[in-house]
Amino acid sequence: MTAVAYWCLRLLLKVLSRLLFRLRTIGREHIPKGGVLIAANHASYLDIPILGCSLPRRAAFLGRQDLFAVPGFHWAFRKLGWIPIRLSRLDREGFGKAISLIKGGNIVVIYPEGTRTTDGNLQPGKPGIGIIVEATGCPVVPAYLDGTYQALPTGAAWIRRHPVRVIFGKPVDFSADAQHYQGKEFYQHVSRAVMGKIAELGQVSPPVNRSIQSAAEPFNAE
Repeated sequence: MTAVAYWCLRLLLKVLSRLLFRLRTIGREHIPKGGVLIAANHASYLDIPILGCSLPRRAAFLGRQDLFAVPGFHWAFRKLGWIPIRLSRLDREGFGKAISLIKGGNIVVIYPEGTRTTDGNLQPGKPGIGIIVEATGCPVVPAYLDGTYQALPTGAAWIRRHPVRVIFGKPVDFSADAQHYQGKEFYQHVSRAVMGKIAELGQVSPPVNRSIQSAAEPFNAE
C-alpha cells in the first residue's frame, strides 16, 4: 500500500508541478543505477515534492525531525521515505538509515546547506554529506532547483506561479579524494566540492567557505 500511495502522490505532484510551474527536468540521464546520493540546493518547502517527482526512481529524503510536526503527517511521510534527523547531535540512527538505503541500491536525497536560504543565494554546505559519502563510497549527483525560491520563498504565505527547473549534473566520485583527506577534513572537502558543482549547474556564485564545522552538527534542514 505504501508503494501505491507513493506513486499516486508522485503522479499528482507531477501534474500539479507542470500546471503551476511548467516543471522541466534536465540531465536525468546522469543519475546512475544503484545506490546514489542526490545533493541539491535548498530554497523552498517546494524542493522536496519538486525533486521527488523529477527523479526516475523512488527516493528517501533526509530532513529535520520537526519538519512535519502534525503526528499523522509525521507517520505518513516516514512511510513515504522521509528520514527525520535530530538536530542537537549527530543522529546516528537517521544517518545510518540513509547509509543502509544507499548500500541497498537506493536513491537518498540530502540538502547540504541544511536549511532554506533566506535570500535566494547558496549557503555553505554542512559536513553531513561527507559522513554519508565516506561510509558508502557512493557517487554524488549534484542538482540545482531553479525557481522554487521565487515560487515559495521563506516566509511566503502563498505559492506563486513561476517556472521551475530541476537540473542534474554528472555524478561525482570522491573515492580518490578519500585517500588524501580524513575525518572532518574529508567531510568539509566533500561539502565544498558539491556546493561548487551545484553553483555551476545554476550558473550562480558559490557560497563563501567557512571554517570546518563539528561533525556533531552535520545537518539542520527545514
